[in-house]
Amino acid sequence: MSDQPYGFILHAHTKPEKAEAFQALFSAYVEPSRAEPGCIEYHMLRDQQDPTLFIFYEIWASKAHLDVHSALPHMQRFAEQRMDYLTRDFDIRLIDMLSPSSANR
Repeated sequence: MSDQPYGFILHAHTKPEKAEAFQALFSAYVEPSRAEPGCIEYHMLRDQQDPTLFIFYEIWASKAHLDVHSALPHMQRFAEQRMDYLTRDFDIRLIDMLSPSSANR
């Protein structure tokens, strides 16, 4: 696996009636995701002005580590059902990690 960190910010715009269910579902994934090999940062955020907007900030040790995470059964299930929760598909922006993670200090 590559030594190049792979990071992104993901915006998830949920249907208003699905926002709480989305939060409950993904809140349960945060700690297990953080414990996965290659996970450097994994944060779930909710916009204060738009409670239907969830933002994920993730840094993985490599794209290959993220691919393993994305292939997990619960992530595959969600990928297939995501539009039940969302008003539009994810907006994903790839990012470069310019400062070290606090976990690496």
